[in-house]
Amino acid sequence: MSSVAAQQARAWYVQRISAMVLALCVIVHIGIIMYAVRGGLSGSEILARTRGSWAFGLFYSVFVLACAAHVPVGLANIAQEWLGWTAGRSRMLSLLAGLLILAMGWCAVYGVTLS
Repeated sequence: MSSVAAQQARAWYVQRISAMVLALCVIVHIGIIMYAVRGGLSGSEILARTRGSWAFGLFYSVFVLACAAHVPVGLANIAQEWLGWTAGRSRMLSLLAGLLILAMGWCAVYGVTLS
């Protein structure tokens, strides 16, 4: 298998596996939201319950990692197919997008669970 084909196969696997994790995370996240809203909890009450919760921190860290792995693969493909960018340029864009998602996501996890 050529290196380009191997990279494409690896990206395909990363996107499919991260999509599976994201599907589960989205279902759990929506369930949490429905539970909180149905119980009539306010934003401050929800934050009070999530502060110091390692379970919430771990769950949402996995969610962030899955997003940071999933989005760049699709973004690189879109940049190559629709915009005509080279593989190198699209990989750079996708790397920056992944790092941005990772940084912003972990800041949000920190803000909700640890600060």
